[in-house]
Amino acid sequence: MKLLNAIRGASREGICLADSEAQGSAVRQSLVLIVSWQNSRNRGPMRADTIRHQFASDNTAAICPEAWKALEQANAHYAPSYGDDEWTTAVCERIRQLFDVDCDVYFVFTGTAANALGLAQLCQPFHGVICHERAHIQTDEGGATEFYTRGAKLFLTKTNDGKIDPGETEKLIAQQVELHGHMMRTISIAQATEFGTVYTLDEVDAIGAFARAHRMLLHMDGARFANAIASLGCAPKTITWKAGVDVLSFGGTKNGVAVGELVIFFDKKASRDFQYRVKQAGHVGSKMRFLAAPWLGLLNGDVWLRNARHANEAARELAQHLRNDAGIENVFPVESNAVFVQFDDERVRRLHARGWRFYKFVEPDIYRLMCSWSTTDEEISMLVGAFVAIK
Repeated sequence: MKLLNAIRGASREGICLADSEAQGSAVRQSLVLIVSWQNSRNRGPMRADTIRHQFASDNTAAICPEAWKALEQANAHYAPSYGDDEWTTAVCERIRQLFDVDCDVYFVFTGTAANALGLAQLCQPFHGVICHERAHIQTDEGGATEFYTRGAKLFLTKTNDGKIDPGETEKLIAQQVELHGHMMRTISIAQATEFGTVYTLDEVDAIGAFARAHRMLLHMDGARFANAIASLGCAPKTITWKAGVDVLSFGGTKNGVAVGELVIFFDKKASRDFQYRVKQAGHVGSKMRFLAAPWLGLLNGDVWLRNARHANEAARELAQHLRNDAGIENVFPVESNAVFVQFDDERVRRLHARGWRFYKFVEPDIYRLMCSWSTTDEEISMLVGAFVAIK
């Protein structure tokens, strides 16, 4: 593999652990690096271009060219504010075409807001929301769902693949004593899951049918919805409203835009007055066209799907090279753009010392490597080379 020799010859670097913070059960290490270059007496902070964030998260990638171009075009003239512009209107119409349904579409700035506000629209404070114990709404959103619902409780299921199990869900519902417990209102699933796995069409259908049978609603956290569609090769409608999904958080940040997610209500009656909820939460942008225009760059010509396919293919390639060249097996099936591997502390320390950034995701020793729309073969070769060099 090219670049392996160069990687093996790379200089050693010293490392100083500054601090660490726990986010859910995933421990994220924040590192301050002090470089000790061979044959040099200079000891200064590591240059930014020697720290490699390519596989830390798909959030670390740049804006994709098509989204950037659309943003530049929207910046050329004056335009109406607060969503009354042509770009916002065009994105909403394009989403309706994409999902083949007359749905309501709202812009928010973050994925946390998309999930929390969407669930708050569905839930009262006495309601329960069933999700996986590793769901983003449980581990990484600072209690936003509970905050915006004014007290609705998250009930957690546990499986080894990140997916909700209907059997466990049934038990959680049965445990609620009428009136004295929570009224179970919503099931929230992540597509793709936090473990990078993807619900099949039959699995989403089954959960949707389960929700309807129990008079519940179904929410989908689609921060990586594009990656799931690319993996399944299906039409977006087949795993959303046709399968019983009521609300979708459609993620753009991880797919090539700078900021901005969509909250999509497939039942328009459920979105009544939602614009007031979004406004009160501070997510109605005065210059809304700058949230909307990059989405046009993604949606026109199916760039969103091309970006997701590339990220998924990069993850499969990374997993294959780690297995073949470094003898490292992935922990979970590689079904989207995430690769999970098991590392000992010493190997992680040495990789961090070489400038590579990635996070521990599951205690005690499972780490996540993320690919993005911009991941290159060269970057994969360099990372795998680093693994081989310290084998």
